[in-house]
Formats: sequence, structure tokens, C-alpha cells
Amino acid sequence: MKHLFIINPAAGSSDRTGEYSGAIRTACEARRLEYAIRVSMGPGDCGRIAREAARTGEPLRIYACGGDGTLNEIVTGIRGYPNAAVTAYAGGSGNDFVRMFDNPAAFRDLDQLLDARVELFDLIRVNDDYAFNICSVGLDARIGTDVSGYKRIPFFHGFRAYVVSTLVNVARGIGEHYVVEINGERIDGEQTMICVCSGQYYGGGFHPVPQADPRDGKLEVLLVTKVSRLQVAGVVGKYKSGQYRKLSHLIRHFTTDSLTIHCDRPNAINLDGELRFADEIRISVAPEKIPFFFPKSTRLVIAPAGEPV
Repeated sequence: MKHLFIINPAAGSSDRTGEYSGAIRTACEARRLEYAIRVSMGPGDCGRIAREAARTGEPLRIYACGGDGTLNEIVTGIRGYPNAAVTAYAGGSGNDFVRMFDNPAAFRDLDQLLDARVELFDLIRVNDDYAFNICSVGLDARIGTDVSGYKRIPFFHGFRAYVVSTLVNVARGIGEHYVVEINGERIDGEQTMICVCSGQYYGGGFHPVPQADPRDGKLEVLLVTKVSRLQVAGVVGKYKSGQYRKLSHLIRHFTTDSLTIHCDRPNAINLDGELRFADEIRISVAPEKIPFFFPKSTRLVIAPAGEPV
């Protein structure tokens, strides 16, 4: 089996190509593994490299050396190729996807990643694009997609960038009119945000639905109705920590396999940190599964359904 390491030099706050390459060579040569290192030359290149490697049909393990955007690009590239499994060799600015494991630090340890097991994870289809973790529409989509610009400002790394982005976007406006069709129900009204989860974490630590399981073929959806500026801080605080049940009069929770969102104008859609725009958004569990491998030393942490949070 071949091990392919795809490095995104644009991930994170600095180019870590040299650091990655040295660690990869040391670990793989010590184990006498067949491996290759490829470096992305620009947007879309990670997905292209992964897709071309997967097309051979040979057993393949691909390591996304970067952040959540790098992982998203590679997952989309190998979609439909069950011979190719993927993991995150974490090194980006976010790495939210691996936070749902009990030891996220294991994804920074190459020796542990080389001693891994595989499970099939769901993929979210959003119109003609895909998300592996979470997609969102509304205020948090605008917040999430603006964050990368703030992270480049000194002292605004990590969660501080999200705080600044939140303040700026709240000032721009909170609610928008949407028509949401879900589980046979048509919900016509203003919403602050709509979050669709297969994974659990995004936005540098937001944990909206701790019960989300990326293996169960279901999407966990939160609809947050329009709130006032005075309510935003309290609502976002509980939303961020998975306490949506404490705000049942403001946040509705659904479990589904598909939904459609109709917008009055093209809206920002956050796909694992990647930005798209559309006025009609069709979201569903994709028919393809993604083989995802992770260290044997770690496990997924899924809160039991119905458990208070």
C-alpha cells in the first residue's frame, strides 16, 4: 500500500513544507514504507493530486497535510474511489474536524497516524459541492468565511479572529429571510443562521451538536431564528457549546438526510471553511462514503442522543 502526503503550503500561518517533509521521510523510511510527497501549487491542486492518485485503483492512504480546507479539497477529490482512504495530518489554522476525537493531538503525531484503522464517514452534498464536516448558511457562514482575513492580523489567531469576525458581521445585520424545506415541513421566516452537521466542530471551537455522528447517514440541523443584537451573545454562547436545547424557543433541531434552503438573494455558504454562493441550496447526505483513517489510540466522542448538554 502506498502512502501519499499532500502538503498545502498555504495552510496555517506559515509554510511548513520543510517541517512536514522531514518528519515524513524519517517516519516512512524507518518503516520502509512506499511513500510520496506532493506539494500543492495553488487552489484546487490538492484535490487534483488526490484524484489522479486514486484513479490508479491501487490501495492508497492519503494524508492531508494542512487544515480543514486541505482535508475538504482532498476528500472531494477522492469521492467515488473506495480504494483511497484519507486522514488529517493536522497543521492548519483550524483543524476542527479532528476535535471530535478524544485525542486530537494524535493527528499531529505521524507515528500514530501510520498505526491507524479505517472507518467509513459520510459526505455532505451541497448543490454541486461537498462538505466533509459542517456546512452553514447565514450569520455564522459570513463569520466563518471572513475569519481567514482576520487571522492574518497579529494577535488575532485562533478564537480571537472569530470574535472579531462575529462583531463585524453582527454590525452588518443578523437575520435573513429563508424558506426551509425539511422532513416534510416548510418553514418560512427570518433566521439568524442554519447549521448542517455531519461532524461536530467548526469555527475554531464551535460545537453545536455533540450528538452528530459522521458514520450514521444522518445530518443534524439547527435553525436559529432571528434574534436581536442584545440576544446574540447569549444565543451564540449556548449554540457554541452545544446547549441548543436550553433555547428551544429560538433554536430548532432536526435530524434528516436532506433539506432545501430557498434564499431571496445569493447567500454565503460555508463548506468546511470554503465559501460558495447560491440562492437555492440543496443539501443531502451524499451516496458516496469516504474511508477515513485515524490513530488506533484515539476514538470518536459522540454524545448519546437525547442527553442534556
